[in-house]
Parts: sequence; C-alpha cells; structure tokens
Amino acid sequence: MRRNLVAAGRRLLFAALAYWTLVAAVLAQSAVTIALPQAADLGEVLRRGQQMESERRWGEALSHYEDALRQFPGEENLKRRFDFARLHYDLARRYHDRSFRDLLQRTTPSEALSLYHEVLLKIQSHYVDVPRWKDAVEAGTTGLEVALGETAFLQAHAPAWIGRPTDGFCRELRVMLSGRVIQSRTDARDAVAQAAALAQRRLGLSPVAVVLEYVCAAASSLDAYSAYLTPDQLAEVYSQIRGNFVGLGVELKAVDGSLTIVRVIPNSPAQEAGLREGDRIVSVDGQSTATVTTDGAANLLQGPEGSSVVLGVKTPDGQVRQTIARRRRVEVPSVDEVKMLPGALGVGYLKLTCFQETTARDLDAALWELYRSGMRSLVIDVRGNPGGLLRSGVEAADLFIDRGVIVSTHGRNAHEDAAYAAHEAGTWRVPLVVLIDHDSASAAEIFAGAIREHGRGTVVGKRSYGKGSVQGIFALSQGAAGLRLTTAKFYSPSGRPYSGVGVEPHVVVHQVSRPVEPGRAASSPAEDPFLLAAVQVLQQSMASR
Repeated sequence: MRRNLVAAGRRLLFAALAYWTLVAAVLAQSAVTIALPQAADLGEVLRRGQQMESERRWGEALSHYEDALRQFPGEENLKRRFDFARLHYDLARRYHDRSFRDLLQRTTPSEALSLYHEVLLKIQSHYVDVPRWKDAVEAGTTGLEVALGETAFLQAHAPAWIGRPTDGFCRELRVMLSGRVIQSRTDARDAVAQAAALAQRRLGLSPVAVVLEYVCAAASSLDAYSAYLTPDQLAEVYSQIRGNFVGLGVELKAVDGSLTIVRVIPNSPAQEAGLREGDRIVSVDGQSTATVTTDGAANLLQGPEGSSVVLGVKTPDGQVRQTIARRRRVEVPSVDEVKMLPGALGVGYLKLTCFQETTARDLDAALWELYRSGMRSLVIDVRGNPGGLLRSGVEAADLFIDRGVIVSTHGRNAHEDAAYAAHEAGTWRVPLVVLIDHDSASAAEIFAGAIREHGRGTVVGKRSYGKGSVQGIFALSQGAAGLRLTTAKFYSPSGRPYSGVGVEPHVVVHQVSRPVEPGRAASSPAEDPFLLAAVQVLQQSMASR
C-alpha cells in the first residue's frame, strides 16, 4: 500500500468492496450479508426489496439491492432503491454509534459548518470526478428528509415531532434552496447554514444535527464507495488495515430475519465459546432476535473490549443452548486454510480472505510452509475476498510475477496517476491456479488480473465483481472523524479497466448449487467443483511439463 502524509491529514489508499468497509464496525462482530437467490424477474426482486424496506430491515435491503444491481446492471429503479436503503442504513448506524452521538453533543453550530466546509474541500481536492456543489446540497436535503422519518433522529433532536408530518417544512426548505445559486463550496456552506436555521425555527431541530446530515450526504452521494466515517468507524478502518479488531470474531448471514454464522475466526472469543459455522444466534443477552430487525440484532452484539454477552444458539440439528462470549481484540488472518490437498499429489492450497498490511509477509510464510510439505503446484483461493489495501494486492502478485506492471491508477489529479511494477527478487515459479467468483473484488481483482494478463497462472471460477476504483482515507481536523473518497480508477497491466467488467476466468465453472458454506473452504476437491477444476488444470499442466 502507498501511504502518503498530506498537510490535511493522514491518507490511506486502498481498494475495498463498498459495504465490506461500510459495515466495518459491525463486521468485527457480526458481518451481516444476504444471499440473493437467482431471479430472472426484476419485479420479484423489487418486491422482495420493498418487503425488507417495509420491515425496516435496511441492512438486508441494502445487500439485496447491491446484489440485484449485479444481475440487472444499469437498472435505474434498483439504483434508486439502493440509494434510499443506504440513507436509512447509514443513519441508523450513525445513531447507534457512540462516537457520533458524542460528536453531536460537543460540536457547536459554527464547528459543524467548518466541518462541512472541510469535507467539501477534501472532495474538491481529491475526488476522482469534478464535484457539483448544488448536487451535494440536494443530497443533504434528501438525507435530512429521510432523517425526519426516523424515530432515532427525532427522539434525539425533536421528540415532539414523532408521528407528526414534516412535509410542509420539507417543501418550504426545497423552495428556499431552489432559489439559491450554488456554484462554490462557500455557496454550499451558506445554503446549509440557511437550511439549519430554518429547521431550528420550524421544528426546533439542533443546527448541528442538521449540518451533520448534510456532511454525511456530501460524501455518500458521490458513489457507492465514498462515505463519511464517524470517529469509531475511522478507527475500525485502521484496525482492518492492521488486521485486528475488538469483537466476538464471527461473520453472519441474514437468513429469514435471523443470524446464521458463516465463519468463525480462529482463536477468537466465538471459537472459544464453542460457536460453529451453521449455528444460528436466536437471542442476545436474553432478547430474542426474532423480535428485532437483523440490523438491530447485529447491533446488540457490539460492545466494548472486555465486556461479555450471553448468546442463545441454535445448532443445525435443532438443539438450543446458551453460551457466554467475552469481547476482546481479535487477530484476523488474511491467509487461511493453508494445507496440502488430499488425493492430489503435491497440490498446495491456501485462501486469501482479504488484503491487509501483513498479507504479503503471511502469504510468503505460508508458501514456504507448503514448500516444506512437498508442494509442486498451488491453488490460491480469492473467492469471496472483498479486497483491502491496494499495495497489499500488488505485493501479493509480486511474489509470483517477476517483471512488468501489476496495476496502474489514474485520477483527476496527476498525483493519483501511478504504475505499480513487479520485482524479480523472491519470485515463486510454482504452477499456479487462482480461484475467483462474483464476490472477488478490488485488490483481489488486482491480484487475479495480474496473474492472468502476465500468463503466470490459470484463473478458474466465475467472472469477478468488477470493482475498479481506489479509495483514500482522509482524517478530518474536526471531531476526529474521517472520509473515504474515491480518488482514482485502477487498470489491468494491459490498461483494461476493471470497473463493471471484472476479471474473466480462463476456465468458467458452472455450478447449480453451492455445497460449501460461504467463508469455508471445502475439505477436498470432490466437495467443491471450483477446486476440482483447479486440480484438473494443475494436473494437466504438470503432465505436459
């Protein structure tokens, strides 16, 4: 990863799937995802999404629309539903976030406006496209309207308006702003100050709360990957980069409104408490997960380091038990399942789960371990890998490629243009297969794409996600918060864009059903058609030598 120190604060360049980082604070303890069934009917997809919205299951709705957009790219109605669900989801997360609530309490109206102006300056200086300030204000107004429909927001700032219509205020606000000329950052700040003053007069709203809604919308409205980060979210992003966090150490999938464990991180509190893949969490500290939304249940799992939580767990065979887990710092391995494959002579296997600061070093150590175990060929599995640090993806590819460009980046500003090249020293020349799927994204695509275009190995599986942009993390001087902004696009060694295209495998695997739970590698090739295809490719390669 390239790390720059800039006058405005610390910036980290990374490539990561949008909501892998957006839900980082929850991911540490309860990464909630939802699998979208294969559906050819757009109407049914929209109906299911609107059902989730009506039940206020915003996290599930968000994942649902994100997956649907990959089935129906360019569908504007889906994009609108995605944006709408994101506004609700982000607001709910902010008001559950202690650091954001503290920021509301200690920030003055003038400081909030200064924060807004600083956010706009970061966008102007670093965002990949030329910003439109009127659009930023419009997005903030939409965000405020959504907030006025959320009980959590009104309870905090205007409890007298709970259950009362605010349509009149919203119309007055839009009429007022429509008459303003907004062509600069200063124009935008002045418009937001006027909006905050009107909200205080008409609804009794805190000006700070209003301005912060405009702050958040200014970033999140840019694209699916840009966002305002609360102080705790910013700290969590840095923890992800280091590969550790405070939590229980489980990843969860939403299944019919309940939480199913799809991965237990080794040596985590969850593993020590006896949690297993396939278990369902049915209660948290005595509260049934059936009586709260999936997002709410996931939020219940959060807590400070050293605190305990009582979990009701239902096993796949129907048994229900209670267990106690204590939250603590968990080290997340980016290299997992290092082993020699049974029944496949000399084929080593490892899974890259993400790309963090230690990935290249850990990958090299795993390769030496496999080499000492008799490895003659290798399968690297990046299925489900959402990405991570751009530099780590480059460093991992550099272990196998001896020369040439691995990835290049191009942004609006010249300092965002860079080419990352391989170095021959320490290059592994073992025959190689890389496994990818639709959830292999970002830095995982940098890795797989470089292997493919340099002819260094065979890529097997399904076309990857197609996330081809680089994000920078920028600390803000106000409130210990931060921004994640898209600063550039990245391109394959031949100059081909990844955005919306992804990496196409040499060998496409067609799979009717998925026998292995997400987040868990198969124990043998016979269980996994992707792995079986990889072993066949390697056997043919070795036979032709």
